[in-house]
Amino acid sequence: MMRGAWDYDGSDPLEALVHGSRLIGRDPDLVLHGGGNTSVKTTVTDVTGEPVETLYVKGSGWDLASIEPAGFAPLRLARLRELLTVDKLSDRQMMNELRCASLDSSAPDPSVESLLHALLPHPAVLHSHADAIVTITNTAAGADLVRTVYGDRVVVVPYVMPGFLLARACAELFGPAAHEGTVGMVLMNHGLFTFGADVREAYHRHLELVGAAEEFLAARTPARRAPSRSDGPVDPVRLAEFRAELSTLAGAPMIVSQHRGEAVESFVDRVDLAAVATRGPATPDHVIRTKRLPLVGRDLAGYAERYRGYFAEHNGGRELTMLDPAPRVVLDPGLGMLTAGRRAADADIAADIYTHTIGIIERAEALGGYRALPAGDIFDVEYWELEQAKLRRGGGAKELTGEVALVTGAASGIGRACVAELIARGASVVGLDLVETAADRSDYLGLQADVTDAGAVSAALDAAVRRFGGIDIVVPSAGVFPGARRIAELDPAVWRRTMAVNTDAIAQLFALTHPLLSRAPRGGRVVLIASKNVAAPGPGAAAYSASKAAVTQLARVAALEWAADDIRVNVVHPDAVFDTGLWTDEVLAERAAHYGLTVPEYKRRNLLRTEVTSPAVARVVAELCTTTFACTTGAQLPVDGGNDRVV
Repeated sequence: MMRGAWDYDGSDPLEALVHGSRLIGRDPDLVLHGGGNTSVKTTVTDVTGEPVETLYVKGSGWDLASIEPAGFAPLRLARLRELLTVDKLSDRQMMNELRCASLDSSAPDPSVESLLHALLPHPAVLHSHADAIVTITNTAAGADLVRTVYGDRVVVVPYVMPGFLLARACAELFGPAAHEGTVGMVLMNHGLFTFGADVREAYHRHLELVGAAEEFLAARTPARRAPSRSDGPVDPVRLAEFRAELSTLAGAPMIVSQHRGEAVESFVDRVDLAAVATRGPATPDHVIRTKRLPLVGRDLAGYAERYRGYFAEHNGGRELTMLDPAPRVVLDPGLGMLTAGRRAADADIAADIYTHTIGIIERAEALGGYRALPAGDIFDVEYWELEQAKLRRGGGAKELTGEVALVTGAASGIGRACVAELIARGASVVGLDLVETAADRSDYLGLQADVTDAGAVSAALDAAVRRFGGIDIVVPSAGVFPGARRIAELDPAVWRRTMAVNTDAIAQLFALTHPLLSRAPRGGRVVLIASKNVAAPGPGAAAYSASKAAVTQLARVAALEWAADDIRVNVVHPDAVFDTGLWTDEVLAERAAHYGLTVPEYKRRNLLRTEVTSPAVARVVAELCTTTFACTTGAQLPVDGGNDRVV
């Protein structure tokens, strides 16, 4: 296959490393989500004016696909070579020594494989987890197959857990086996290292070796067979129930995403699915994203019990805290593939990894059978302090992490502000509006739908559940404000349209979302955007005031009916929020004139003499969805700056 062409012509070694790293990092067949690492050896001048041999190595937490020069840690090469002579070094000690060897205190933590980069006697080193290499090495005859493909051009290293032990093993094996024609090193069940006089040479060698493995596999891999059946859409309520049970096992709300497609459908349709899918991950580091095994079928309780047994078997009396026993990948002929994570991004990462794992398993089966590492080796990585640290660096979870909110009227005004605030608090959000509101981020799904169209809303809910697994929060914000007209002059069509959008559509939305809200892991929440006009209507606003009063009564009844289902329903009554789509310049001028005020005076016609904004309303809405208001339902909160007709 065609890969990124080298187009850096400069002479700066670090800039060349950035370029080569990005080329590798942007190819998902080579590197996925933070995997792989790269380095270059050069000489820098320190503050004393002395030259220092330096290893620039990828810093932990940086993604090769987007890495910048600041993403590489500059380490004193002489100190790293001294460390390679030590007989024993714990991982904590190793990482401390690597940090102490840094020339820049603000640099990121160096890669755990920094010592391995240091020992290789070449200026440039590139490391990937190329699918083709991993496929060949995850077979019973993997080492022999590697030699069949490459002859003696690469050094083959048996699997050793990453860190100091791997560096020492490579130090012992590489020197005696390497020669002038050696261009790479294959780590069994792990990946590929290539090296060269500069990054460009190391990159071209990487492409050459990976390409040879891909050609070898292509000649021996049969075409993927089509699935024997095609299941229809999954009932969203069943999927929401499954998510609720999985979240209970995880101890927190989880995002659960459904994936179909030819590769997934063909794989889950295999008669030997349970056998081939339960042998372990393609590389050990995947375990922190996918766990060691997927769940095949839907028996979550059985999976959890097996995971507890796996932990007990391999813990070995160590003082380890067991991770949650919920699966991160689910394979089922009826469901396709489900992936789970605390955030949508985590579920997407698990999906990317396992989609590649499917291809690896299929091709390895054609070479005599897919064979992953023993469970004990995977356990050591899953509970390896350095791997767990990668997850902890993400910081503590925000309060609404793992929860899914549906916001109508998401394209403007209060709805748009609610989307932003809920995302900021950790939620994944589905936004509905008449206009498209797509965003290039994993935690938002923008859908175009008319809220008065039951079929369109139902289809949107189905898409929302497929993407995130359920609905926990509903914020009906879509609304219309017709022009001022006294009752004697009321247009029946305007009245019906106002009631249809502001009242009927929300009654319909409540009916459609109740089965999902009742299955929310932490209980459902509804926050209705109503209006000050419910308590204090104004002349000329009969249709709007009546529609908001009616929908407020609807919410009160819902609070009564849904409390037994652990669903809280509350209402906010904004007023004079002039940055919404309801307030055109014409409407604003008209209402100001009605009260005998200028527009600036009209905007602050409240007791606090403050301007009420959409973000201010959104903060109240989001707070109502948190545990701060866990004991509150049926409440009506004004967000109006204070109104003497309401107080």
